[in-house]
Amino acid sequence: MRTFLISLVLMFSTIMTPAQTVQEKGSFSGTIQREVSSDYLLYLPFGYNEPSPEWPLLVFLHGSGERGTDIEKVKVHGPPKLIQQGKDFPFVVLSPQCPDSVDWDTETLYALIKHIASEYRIDESRIYITGLSMGGWATWDMAMAYPDYFAAIAPVCARINRNYPSRAAELINLPIWVFHGAADDVVLIGETAKMVKSLEEAGNKARFTIYPTAGHDSWTETYNNPELYEWFLSNQRKPK
Repeated sequence: MRTFLISLVLMFSTIMTPAQTVQEKGSFSGTIQREVSSDYLLYLPFGYNEPSPEWPLLVFLHGSGERGTDIEKVKVHGPPKLIQQGKDFPFVVLSPQCPDSVDWDTETLYALIKHIASEYRIDESRIYITGLSMGGWATWDMAMAYPDYFAAIAPVCARINRNYPSRAAELINLPIWVFHGAADDVVLIGETAKMVKSLEEAGNKARFTIYPTAGHDSWTETYNNPELYEWFLSNQRKPK
């Protein structure tokens, strides 16, 4: 019996030799359409309803703790919190909410921003984006996906996708101000430092603010600083 099995294996190894080993090259292109949706808060500044020029737009992306279907959670941090406390901003503020158990989706965000820009008096040469933690990560994602669209970005305590430092040259003309706490044990500051160094080597003089004693919460001090909003407004995207 053992001799027969060995012979059978040898026989099949001969019969099953591939007749063709050439693999043809090919390519495919197509269009995929999908429906997207997003809940959001929208702040219109004092004087918006009066006849005036177009307004700048600030997009704020929250962190993972504010995901879900309760839009009130978005008011926990950042500009929505300050607006709730009575602060008047000199631009329209868009604060979308990310659904539960997923990360921010760049296509959904871009579609939402374009929708708001078309429905309200928005100056598309002055659209700014910022976010904290997961929202800061998405801020980098949006800049990489649409590098010529935003006038300035400000990621706060954000993760960095592994390949982004090698792509830093794609953001050479984008004004960037990065914030991170030196004692952050959730998202280590080394990721941000590496990205900032790559930007500098590519020719982008990105600003980098390090809070020496701050942990992951580097957003409170960042968003309480009036200089951030003055810096946003000092930047305008140049026409191609």
